[in-house]
Amino acid sequence: MRTIPKIATTDMEVTSIRLERDLKEKLKELSGNQGYQALIRDILWNYVQHKCGDYRPDFSPSEIRASIPATAQQEERCVLTGKFIQPNEPMLLGLTVSGDMVPLSPDSLSSGVRLKLAR
Repeated sequence: MRTIPKIATTDMEVTSIRLERDLKEKLKELSGNQGYQALIRDILWNYVQHKCGDYRPDFSPSEIRASIPATAQQEERCVLTGKFIQPNEPMLLGLTVSGDMVPLSPDSLSSGVRLKLAR
C-alpha cells in the first residue's frame, strides 16, 4: 500500500527503537526478502497517511475473493475507494487473496451483482 517514493537508506536518518524480541522475529518472518526495517517503514507510512487523510488504497477488486455483509462498528475506510464508512452504516467485509479481511463500501465492487444490505 506504500505510496511514498523509495529513498536511498543513505539519505535516511538513523533512529533507534526498542522492540520485543518476539515482535522483531515476527517482523522478520513477515518481511521476507524486503527486510524487517523496510516493513516497519511501510507500516509507519501507512499509519501516518491514514491518520493524516492522505491514505490512498492500493487494492483492486481482483484481490477480493469473497465478501460478506456487515455493519460498521466504528469509522472505517473502504480499501478500494478510500470512501469513509460511518458507524452503523452497512458495509462489506472482503476476504483478500492473502487471507485478510478488509472493509469495503457496499458499492465498491464493480461486479454486476450487488448485495442488498439491511440497515
